[in-house]
Amino acid sequence: MVDVKPTRKRSSNKKAKEEGPSSESPQAKKKGKKKEEEDAEDVYRWWEEQANGDGEEKWQTLEHNGVIFPPPYEPLPSHVKMKYKGKEAILPPESEEVAGFYAAMLDTDHAQDKTFNKNFFEDWLKVLKDHPPRNKINITEFDQCDFRPMFEYFEAEKAKKKALSTAEKKEIKKQKDAMEEKYITCLLDGRKEKVGNFRVEPPGLFRGRGDHPKKGALKFRVRPEDITLNIGEGVSIPVPNMPGSWKGVVHDQTVTWLANWVENVNGNYKYVFLAAGSSLKGQSDMSKFEKARELKSHVARIRTDYQADLKSKVMADRQRATAMYFIDRLALRAGNEKGEDEADTVGCCSLRCEHVTLEAPNFIIFDFLGKDSIRYYNRVAIEAQVFKNIRLFKDNKGESDNLFDRVNTSLLNKHLQSYMKGLTAKVFRTYNASITFQEQLDEGTPQNVTVQEKLNAYNHANRMVAILCNHQRSAPKTHDQSMSRMRDRLRSFKYDRMKLRHVLFNHDSKYQKNKLYADDESDIDDEWIVEHEESLKNKDIEKAEKKFAKDNEKLAEDGGQPSEDSVLKDRIAVIAADYKRLAKERGTGKAVLKRERPVEKIEEAIQKLDERIKTFKLQMDDREAGKEVALGTSKINYLDPRITAAWCKRHDVPIEKIFSKTLLNKFPWAMEAEGDWKF
Repeated sequence: MVDVKPTRKRSSNKKAKEEGPSSESPQAKKKGKKKEEEDAEDVYRWWEEQANGDGEEKWQTLEHNGVIFPPPYEPLPSHVKMKYKGKEAILPPESEEVAGFYAAMLDTDHAQDKTFNKNFFEDWLKVLKDHPPRNKINITEFDQCDFRPMFEYFEAEKAKKKALSTAEKKEIKKQKDAMEEKYITCLLDGRKEKVGNFRVEPPGLFRGRGDHPKKGALKFRVRPEDITLNIGEGVSIPVPNMPGSWKGVVHDQTVTWLANWVENVNGNYKYVFLAAGSSLKGQSDMSKFEKARELKSHVARIRTDYQADLKSKVMADRQRATAMYFIDRLALRAGNEKGEDEADTVGCCSLRCEHVTLEAPNFIIFDFLGKDSIRYYNRVAIEAQVFKNIRLFKDNKGESDNLFDRVNTSLLNKHLQSYMKGLTAKVFRTYNASITFQEQLDEGTPQNVTVQEKLNAYNHANRMVAILCNHQRSAPKTHDQSMSRMRDRLRSFKYDRMKLRHVLFNHDSKYQKNKLYADDESDIDDEWIVEHEESLKNKDIEKAEKKFAKDNEKLAEDGGQPSEDSVLKDRIAVIAADYKRLAKERGTGKAVLKRERPVEKIEEAIQKLDERIKTFKLQMDDREAGKEVALGTSKINYLDPRITAAWCKRHDVPIEKIFSKTLLNKFPWAMEAEGDWKF
């Protein structure tokens, strides 16, 4: 005699969505509609106007409040100290702060990395030279340093924050939001627009991506003296939230950044831009995809020309044609020269002979580190002339010599400009990603199937693009655990279905002969059922305890008398009795609901569970297929969002199933694509 879980799990959220509107008053509905209309009116529909071109003025007036600097360092309590050769080191704040950066990462893979440790220790020694331990300890050996006391303190502080009450967390967030409020938006041509990364990154240790040679290096604290602001002429200059004066203030209307500075590790410029959903960012995105679409009109001529040049007697032209073949057909990045202090990553134009191996009769094997030090390995069949060219280019060269010694990215892009204004190798990559995606969707989307089956087809098309563009990733460390949890959840759905079947059998034995209900759930054994029911019982007890505590908190706030502990004990006793009765049903093939329900409703619930089980299996297949592919990169940067918007309309798929709220805000211009729109 148990309240079958499927109905409860399905849904409070769904129920709220289904029942919510009907419980609202007409006035509330009217008010909600009015609010939506007001919000719609606030959206600046820049895509209906003529966008500015490169080099032209991007704005007329610009006002903002600068950036937020992180708070100053707060020294650790006097009892928390790192140790060197077993002795506590009394560090000044400057060197203690840097030691803390490392201590906080003690249980991560970074702390096991030799390069990371080497770079950290070298930079820390420089800080120690100016700010040595106050108790004269001479720190010279990394292996003799014990950062664990600091790590344990940081972990304890994390636990304290996690244990804060909901009210305390809300208050902290409220204070943080109040402090940041004026930085979140700016006034661009009189319109309020959101700013993106208005927080200056705090000092710390550089992590880098992939096998970066500078990982572990110390990132200095950025100060006002490092930052140049870009703001409208004649408006008030913001005052930094820490002592100091800005490095400079400019009024450049041809650029879209609000502030910039040079970070110390790689010497790269860091910029503060408007948020992804802003008009300027949107115009940039739309322009990029329109440029890729424009390439459709020229790509046939470009391909004809480079096919002819594959046999050119001019070696530079033959190399350029071969590089274009790889960029076009395999979506290789063009590649740029790297400095000695940068990770050894390459692209097409910077390939070395060691990165390509020929395999007769017509295969080439690429093996190199691409962007972010992700390995690109591909064995692919190529045209006979390309095979012949690569053999020729490698002739009389060492493994470390450049394969394309007469071509570089600049020369290649200059050649592409002769076909189309603004055409670069990167545009080819965007074009090939989007056109491949469109073709995959057109060919692979099934008709008259469930939304989940359509979503699986969509994700398959996205995976094909990600593989083409080498958006690979290592399978997440938590993948196996995640799949295990999903298998347990699938079994829980099957358990719910089994209990409903047993309710039908108890009602009328004829249901046992009905094909719809006759088959047992094969992967649910007695041992798992016992564990599952025990888990459900513990969750229900925990839920009752939390509700009891929350109700008492509310009573106390309202000046009432909290409930006695006996009330909670009675509730737990009822839960225990329910699960005791449930245990008696095991093995009988029959079950009883806590609350009577019509047979038709039970049959309907089983049917819904069948659909849910089918959908969940598809989700599991999709998760497993995508474990080593990063779908987000192509979706955000390489796939024209109008392809997705049109596909969703054409196949009746809610776009929220594919685009997060962030992406919907980033691509409002794309949402207006009609169902018949094609890239």
